[in-house]
Amino acid sequence: MATSSKLTKRNVDAAKPGDRVFVLWDSDVSGFGLKVHPTGRKTYVFKYRVGGGRSGRRREPTIGVHGSLTPDQARQVAIEMARDVSLGKDPASLRDQVRKAPTMSKLFDRYLAEHARPFKRASSVRNDERIIDKTLRPALGHLKVEHVAREDILGIHGSMADRPYEANRTLALLSKLFNLAELWELRPDGSNPTRHVKRFKEERRERLLSEQELAHLGVVLSQAERGPIPDRDGNDRLIFPPAITAIRLLLFTGARSGEVLGLKWSWINWGLRRAELPDSKTGRKFVYLAPPAMEVIASVQAGDPDPNFVVRGKTPGTHLVNLKDPWGIIRKCAGIDDVRIHDLRHCFASIGAMSGMSLPMIGALLGHKDIATTQRYAHLSDNPVRSAADQIGHRLNELLKPNALTDIGQAGNAQNE
Repeated sequence: MATSSKLTKRNVDAAKPGDRVFVLWDSDVSGFGLKVHPTGRKTYVFKYRVGGGRSGRRREPTIGVHGSLTPDQARQVAIEMARDVSLGKDPASLRDQVRKAPTMSKLFDRYLAEHARPFKRASSVRNDERIIDKTLRPALGHLKVEHVAREDILGIHGSMADRPYEANRTLALLSKLFNLAELWELRPDGSNPTRHVKRFKEERRERLLSEQELAHLGVVLSQAERGPIPDRDGNDRLIFPPAITAIRLLLFTGARSGEVLGLKWSWINWGLRRAELPDSKTGRKFVYLAPPAMEVIASVQAGDPDPNFVVRGKTPGTHLVNLKDPWGIIRKCAGIDDVRIHDLRHCFASIGAMSGMSLPMIGALLGHKDIATTQRYAHLSDNPVRSAADQIGHRLNELLKPNALTDIGQAGNAQNE
């Protein structure tokens, strides 16, 4: 059964299902019709031939279901499809491509499998996975890669305004993802939607420990090595000994926490007193081991060490992976609640700067590739120079006083005697 009349809501609603499928064809748009199924389901279709003429391949894709679409909405889709056919395109094929186009969730999986895990450090991969699972997959995972727009990126970035550092790291990850999407031909070149999205201003946070605070920390570490220490609730807590080892090594070396936690015995050059890391955030790196650091390592070796790692984990053959909890207890006991584990690296550098070491020397100790990274300690490196200038100024001031000649003479006589 096939009839032709303009499809309106009235005659579409009035169409009663039969024993078999039939089509009501629209009289205004050739090929546009309503397919009525025996179940009562009604779907809008568009019939055409690929390549035109009777020899072309017949296609009849579904536009949508009546109820979700009105007749006028479905007709408009049919008109657009007819326009594509007139231009030699195959609308059904285009719709299949869109339907089969990868989603952002697939892009996340491909990024982790083909880029992050093969080329990035394990800690960076874990951070990428955390951002993807916590923020990006819930917000963008269902969208097609090619459909993500700048408005979507602005929405995610803007929602994290109270966490500027995290927001900017998320934006940087998205930028990389869409650069790869272009490389993998999932988006047109130059279409990265993160372009022109301004990063939030980040306040550089550097918490340096005073000599008194360091002394308090030393007392707590010594107490923790002997036995339990009280946590914030007054409960006695036993600190896993390798965590104390790691904290002492962080203080004595200025290394990054991942470098200390993953330190292997095979990397220790005992003769040159350095750890020779084959890979770090900045590539191959030497971590120089001052005598106190060597004492810490030697004490571990004299005990019951893990055969692979200096800072052993709780499972044999593994290294410690988390300092957050033990450090949280230790810093509260030491009265330095706001000090992060990374601040111990800043503490190492600040001591060097205030002792008169040059910025290039501090950069070499920390493994910085760019002197600009070390420049944050420039204000501290002024201290010895300022002290020297003060001494010279004071001496010159004494020499320029009216009674200076008398004082010099008296000093000379005293020396002769």
